[in-house]
Amino acid sequence: MARPSATEYGSFHQTYINYTSGKDYSILVQQYQERIVESWNAIPTEKINFAYAPDKWTIKQMLQHVIDTERIFAYRALAIARKEPAALLGFDENEYAKNATAAHRNWKEMIAEWKTVRQSTNILFASFTEEDLKQKGTASGLPISVNALGFIIFGHALHHLHVLKERYSI
Repeated sequence: MARPSATEYGSFHQTYINYTSGKDYSILVQQYQERIVESWNAIPTEKINFAYAPDKWTIKQMLQHVIDTERIFAYRALAIARKEPAALLGFDENEYAKNATAAHRNWKEMIAEWKTVRQSTNILFASFTEEDLKQKGTASGLPISVNALGFIIFGHALHHLHVLKERYSI
């Protein structure tokens, strides 16, 4: 399926879509998956508990956020592909970060978890038919298609890698 059009997602998600290039999900996997894994693996262990300012997330909290968000977006894709009629609720990423246990987790295990979540998401998207990818629903009060969610998942991870470079000097 082609890149999502602006009618497949709310303007909030444009930033994430802009971080991607390519015409379909399988190309996103080829272009970005290893690059993202390598970026997380390249972070020195002594920096993973660093936050660039008070009340900002540590790098470990950011990775936990990326893991949590991918799971949520993949669930949204599944629900919409299966024609869930109810609007899907949003989530408060700061509450999730506050209540997660990232500070006590092993960094290498977190990266392994993210890789496993990524593989699961890839299998899910590989199972979708063209008709599934066209399905549209509502999440966080915004219109969204299954196709757009695939791009948003990658764009969200890429966005956070950009934040690491820009604000964390990683």
